[in-house]
Amino acid sequence: MLSVYEGFFSGGARIVHSDVVLGLVEGGQSHQVLSIHGEVRREATRQRMQDDACYRSLTAGGVGVTSLDRSAGLVDGSVAASVFSGPELAETARAMAGADVILSLKEQPLALLNQGGLPRRPVVVCLHRSDPENQGPALDELKAAIADGTVAACVCCAESTRDAYRAAGIPEDLLHVIPNGVDLLRFRPDPAVRIAFRASLGIPADAPVIVFAARYATMKNVPLFLRAARAWLGREGGGHVLMCGAGMTDANPALWADIQVAFEGDLELAERVHLLGVRHDMEAVYAGSDVVALTSSSGEAAPLCLIEGMMCGAVPVTTDVGDSAAIVTGHGFVTPPDPGAIALAWSAAIAGRTDFAKTLDASRERFSRTRMIAAYADLLDRVDASCTGQVREELRPGLGGQEESGALGVLEVAEGDLGV
Repeated sequence: MLSVYEGFFSGGARIVHSDVVLGLVEGGQSHQVLSIHGEVRREATRQRMQDDACYRSLTAGGVGVTSLDRSAGLVDGSVAASVFSGPELAETARAMAGADVILSLKEQPLALLNQGGLPRRPVVVCLHRSDPENQGPALDELKAAIADGTVAACVCCAESTRDAYRAAGIPEDLLHVIPNGVDLLRFRPDPAVRIAFRASLGIPADAPVIVFAARYATMKNVPLFLRAARAWLGREGGGHVLMCGAGMTDANPALWADIQVAFEGDLELAERVHLLGVRHDMEAVYAGSDVVALTSSSGEAAPLCLIEGMMCGAVPVTTDVGDSAAIVTGHGFVTPPDPGAIALAWSAAIAGRTDFAKTLDASRERFSRTRMIAAYADLLDRVDASCTGQVREELRPGLGGQEESGALGVLEVAEGDLGV
């Protein structure tokens, strides 16, 4: 298998996909990764491939990672995303030649995979958003790859993803839902880690803490989160707010401007907002928090922060975007995009944290990494078998009345067990 990444930069989709690749390797498959970019500048942060946690985990797990060494957003961005040089295409062809199936992390790498003259291989596109028409030319590249017959399947990480891409004109028989899962051994409540993490930031053990884990992007609606934080901190005298992710640092002038506007110059209150940037110990951040918050306005599918935070004991409070409501229902709160309502929900979540813990514990298996990887493995095995003549119509649900039989039935059971 070969996975093609647009690049290595902070984001839930890259974390999930890299974890899937590692899980498939653990199960006996052989995987390589090709990254189009060697470094990118996003969210006011320069992100080199070699510094990325996903890159390090992949290479440590024995996965070979190569790159076309492009730079995006660092100098002038003069090379168009859909124009590739002869050496770049030759490197891509070499990587593809050794693979039976290609995985495209989101649809952006299809700009490369759609280039003429490359080896013909079945492509599985992994989709992680719920706004396909809000990603530049990526949707057109996906449709072109489908029309060319190279796309064998699309993995949707959420029901909202499948619904959105179906509405955008992607054939329903290509769309398979495999919900996100996490490592339950890593993401779990840990009282000792909770105490140590808080101590590292000088936060009292009994202080209420809200965490916002997101990159600094418009879809995350950072100004709304900060207005809610201002309202909540003004009422909770001992409360603290954590912001982590790409761009969530004091080196980001746009974030500082947002803080100034939201807190209306109340610097004493703003001092209880901790800007942590990109963290590689998110299990500790979540275990040290009482609430994991999300205020996104668009784009989300199955937000990883909500799942990881819940599994560590933080109560989720989110706006209704993508599959967020389905993930949170029974475990936390869904709010309107109103700062006052969000602040009140945070307080209610903290007050009910003990009761929510019982429900969260009972639902852990639903969000298991093991189930997610098993479903990916089944689909990829069937794609490979289909393209070598062993399986044909079973690959696509709804064709020839096959959805209840053979290997496809295994995938349907796996998805159903995930509670979707």
